[in-house]
Amino acid sequence: MKLASKHILLIGIMIYNCAVAMAQEYRYELGGMAGTSLYLGDANETAYFKGMNPAGGVVFRNNLNFRWATQTHLLAGKISGDTKNGKNVFPNNSQIAFDRTFFELGGQMEFNFLPYSDKFAYLNTSKISPYLLAGLGLTLATGKNQTFFGINFPLGVGVKYKLANKLNIGVEYAVHRLINDGLDAPDSRGVNLNNPYGVSQGLLKNKDWYNTLLFSITWEFGLRDGRCTTQ
Repeated sequence: MKLASKHILLIGIMIYNCAVAMAQEYRYELGGMAGTSLYLGDANETAYFKGMNPAGGVVFRNNLNFRWATQTHLLAGKISGDTKNGKNVFPNNSQIAFDRTFFELGGQMEFNFLPYSDKFAYLNTSKISPYLLAGLGLTLATGKNQTFFGINFPLGVGVKYKLANKLNIGVEYAVHRLINDGLDAPDSRGVNLNNPYGVSQGLLKNKDWYNTLLFSITWEFGLRDGRCTTQ
């Protein structure tokens, strides 16, 4: 009797471990995202929702388990800035207004605060979960005077929800910190915002940002091999 109980317990533990390892029923997600993007820099230092422009792209996600996922995306959007109503005073009282179209190829890690799945209820999974994201991206921005290229580090938060089997919706807000200045392109009519004061630039000084607020919808595919044996 004791031997049978131990065997049943062992089978239960192995099934539990198998379910945890499988995590999502499907491994991958593919879909689109749309929302808004905005610029932060010398021409807009504090107004986080000023100059909002359209943004959108495609997203691919690899669900590693209930808690962790990797995400790759291709994003396009617009940014704009204007020093006219800002608090900064630039050399010779110069002013500038600009707009750019940017493209980003990026990847990020996502951590779900709740075990995210619409299956395995006995493991206390949840169809909705907030998450944190951090990653690395490449940014190319075009403009009438200058092309910009740089590396950015996205950091943000989001919420994802399983609307139906295979169908996910979500929203995320991310700040994209660039390691170099110059996203706010120089304009022949005004001041060059690439280090306008001519001061020594450290790692965290006089760099540009852009933020994104994106809504997404993804479709799951790539059914996992759900076989779990006790052998």
